[in-house]
Amino acid sequence: MKYIYQIKKTSIWIFVVPVFIINLCLFISIYGDFLQNTLFQVDAIGRSSFTIPYIDGGTSISRVSRTYPAYLLFKPGMLITAILLIKYWFANKSLFNEIDKKNNLKKYFLFFGVGSSLFLIIHSLFLGLNYEVDLYKFFRRFVLLAFIIFEIIAQTILIINIFLIKDKIKNLINSRILLLKAILVSLLIAIALFALPMLNSDEYTHFKHALEWNFFIGVISFYLLTFFFWKKPRVHTSEDV
Repeated sequence: MKYIYQIKKTSIWIFVVPVFIINLCLFISIYGDFLQNTLFQVDAIGRSSFTIPYIDGGTSISRVSRTYPAYLLFKPGMLITAILLIKYWFANKSLFNEIDKKNNLKKYFLFFGVGSSLFLIIHSLFLGLNYEVDLYKFFRRFVLLAFIIFEIIAQTILIINIFLIKDKIKNLINSRILLLKAILVSLLIAIALFALPMLNSDEYTHFKHALEWNFFIGVISFYLLTFFFWKKPRVHTSEDV
């Protein structure tokens, strides 16, 4: 099962890279003074006072990542993440096709998984471009929302696929982690439906910012769980013969 190793290796980087990048951007936003009078002087728009946005919603991911020099980190970080996501979904397609070609939803989770990656690429490329045009603002929000929707759908279909063939892979997986993955995705769907009416509202700003940070971590945590979900493939030795 060579694909299991690929999935495990890719999934941990999908979690580590974006989490490290957005928190580094947050650090630069809060402690930008140490870059004062240097080539990497922080743009005033991207600065913020001390905040723990996961709790107080003091700033948004967009604000800390779209201005100079944070976007020098954020853009390539998200592009790398998107490439890793594409690799991840294709590896899952190959794995499940190898295990069971009949009970296989690979074409569905592959479509939404790769689709979410492409939306993330588009979002990253356009981030930082300041056009005061309503159509552009709508496009930017649409792309970000599409990334989230496609990502959650892909994760949901993948979990359903795993349940369909669970008996065939029971020696390769951790059933408790599978339950955690299912609970996580269910929570993400419930939270998304709950928050949807607030997206176009000018109120609840701090709440929406805190929700944004935590929701992002929730989506990415799916891949951290994936790393622990698949057991390390057993290497056969001469003693097994």
